[in-house]
Amino acid sequence: MRVRVEWGLMRLVYDLHAHSTASDGTLTPAELVSHAVASGVNVLAITDHDTTAGFTEALQAARQNPGFVMVPGIELSVTWNRQTVHIVGLGIDPEHHVLQAGLERIMEFRQWRAEEIGRRLENSGIENAYQHAKAFSNGKLISRTHFARHLVAIGKAKDIRDVFRHYLVAGKPGHVAGEWAALEEAVGWIHGAGGQAVIAHPARYRMTRTKLRKLIGDFRECGGEAIEVVSGSHSKDDMYNMARHAADFGLLASAGSDFHSPEQAWISMGRLPELPTGCTPVWSTWE
Repeated sequence: MRVRVEWGLMRLVYDLHAHSTASDGTLTPAELVSHAVASGVNVLAITDHDTTAGFTEALQAARQNPGFVMVPGIELSVTWNRQTVHIVGLGIDPEHHVLQAGLERIMEFRQWRAEEIGRRLENSGIENAYQHAKAFSNGKLISRTHFARHLVAIGKAKDIRDVFRHYLVAGKPGHVAGEWAALEEAVGWIHGAGGQAVIAHPARYRMTRTKLRKLIGDFRECGGEAIEVVSGSHSKDDMYNMARHAADFGLLASAGSDFHSPEQAWISMGRLPELPTGCTPVWSTWE
């Protein structure tokens, strides 16, 4: 992996997990870079869901800000043990043919799923949900978050989390199970594209400690390199627990806000806590 970071005397502020309008964020890639700069972040990874479409625009914007480092990334949707988890890729070649072939397959499923969510919501009395969700999106990648924004806009729920609880999770009217990449496939695509694989926001998954450690172990066996120790959705206790898991499995530690929108941020950009003592940062391996 080759990500050139000029250390010098500058304090580097990392955010290695952020989304733009290329997937389900509300800022364009260029706006995302501007927001990062204004927030004091100077090393940013754009990690849109299952697409690298935003990277070129983000890189062009980054070049207008001397000293700002743009890390090409992605957040891949994975089915593991019948559960959806997310694997971030850092320092990838965004155009790598193997990665793009895998993304094409995922995007075909995403399109079908969006249409099916729309059908199921229509059956529950919410008309034209697919068309309205599409209007909230870029027209190419339509996610559950876009449906959620529509349902909030029409007063069906107070916020996005409320939509997920009442409409989009298992057992609810708009739920459609994911059929994503296998863990080994996702890690392989990232490695094929020259990147490092990172388990995204591990404390968010509804897993027992035993099951989470099984996921981490399987990920490590696939060649995965890192785990998000610091995440916008992690509590202080989560952070220290993930640091222990990283140490136990010999994994590097990453940090990212999982930024989607200024109005719906888990935590503001530039406000992430430092990695706990003893962690080896994922960026320590970068050239």
